[in-house]
Amino acid sequence: MSTMSEYLETLRGRSIAVIGMGVSNTPLIRTLLRAELKVTVCDKSSRERVAEQAAELESLGAKLRLGPDYLAKIHRADVIFRTPGLSPNTPELQKALEGGSILTSEMELFFRLCPCRIIGVTGSDGKTTTTTLISEFLKEAGLNVYLGGNIGRPLLPDVDDMSPEDVAVVELSSFQLMTMDRSPNVAVFTNLSPNHLDYHHTMEEYTSAKLNIFCHQKPEDRAIFNYDNDITRSLAKTAVGQAMLFSRKQRLEEGVYLRDGAIWLTNRMGSREVLPLTDIQIPGVHNIENYMAAIAAVDGIVPDKCVRAVAQRFTGVEHRIELVRELDGVRYYNDSIGTSPTRTMACLDSFDHKLILIAGGYDKGVPFTQLGAEIVRQVKVLILTGDTASAIKKAVEEAEGYTDSGLKLIETEDLAAAVSAAREIAREGDVVVLSPACAAFDRFKNFMERGKVFKQLVNEL
Repeated sequence: MSTMSEYLETLRGRSIAVIGMGVSNTPLIRTLLRAELKVTVCDKSSRERVAEQAAELESLGAKLRLGPDYLAKIHRADVIFRTPGLSPNTPELQKALEGGSILTSEMELFFRLCPCRIIGVTGSDGKTTTTTLISEFLKEAGLNVYLGGNIGRPLLPDVDDMSPEDVAVVELSSFQLMTMDRSPNVAVFTNLSPNHLDYHHTMEEYTSAKLNIFCHQKPEDRAIFNYDNDITRSLAKTAVGQAMLFSRKQRLEEGVYLRDGAIWLTNRMGSREVLPLTDIQIPGVHNIENYMAAIAAVDGIVPDKCVRAVAQRFTGVEHRIELVRELDGVRYYNDSIGTSPTRTMACLDSFDHKLILIAGGYDKGVPFTQLGAEIVRQVKVLILTGDTASAIKKAVEEAEGYTDSGLKLIETEDLAAAVSAAREIAREGDVVVLSPACAAFDRFKNFMERGKVFKQLVNEL
């Protein structure tokens, strides 16, 4: 099967269940319904919450199973498309598998049908910026690029328009990778640290999911690993294809590294300077690492001059240390993508003086001990809100040096109150940053909505 139409024919006469009617699955549902297949859409949302979308899908022929019991009859389906947010270990899915159901996903189907080269990016931090950079490099070189995946755009609807000469650049979360049985031609592993332990429960399961980005590769494929991260450096030894390392801290005999204020690359063809650091417009040492990973991904595909051209104009991705405004000499930054302690610590490292930090959010079961120590070192006022406020406060108060640090702790009811508190306490020359170190699900639909609300609150000051 090489086309969508051929795949759809294999589903004829089968009962199909699609779990979740979110961004990634809605185009899939429409495609299945247009092919006049028997589709049941299962979603835990109430009808009131998704009324408009529910009416549209029913008008196209879908049956809906909504609310708390949305998985009750899932075992009756022949083919089940899983939403990334639902673990394949869910008992209802396990029962369905035992009964002979086929479990797949929108992303797995895309990998199965995609006719062109795929560059995939995963990691605990830096995925979106690295994915975006790779896409920009390729476009600058004149290639036709499809950018999508966990970055917010499903690529399955485009698969029949793709040609073998195109390139698909895909951001992949651990949720998407968990059941993948195919790997991209170029796999980028930015780093790995504890994250999403509310979903995966153990670091071992989280790591195992991430491994699927490269463990199904072929010998001619390429896998890129962060040398400075202990876990990814050790994983490089298990790569099936060509392993390529990048390091901000160590000059490598082969790979991508820093030398004399520039990013260099050494391979079997020799050594060369690719990108002066002065060309990079986005702040933070973590973004140097993102550039290194992206450069490794496109080596041999994109000329170095295209990398430099992108670096000189690229000012970042929304919600990633994004300058919102300057008011009365105070700069306000939106780093709502800071959904883990390591992301927030990278944000703190991007500034050369102590900050006013707004943090707190949904509890993913990740410890805040190391973050607490970094906050004591790099923050002068910590404004906490959300479900994890007390846990972060405890980590800060237990950190070495807190008593003598002069750090001020403020707890607020919500994000609006946090922004008001920052406005009141900030003085000319200060920097206020929203970098929550947590997911947004306690108060918001996702980190993008949280970032947009923060920007609106700041712009209304």
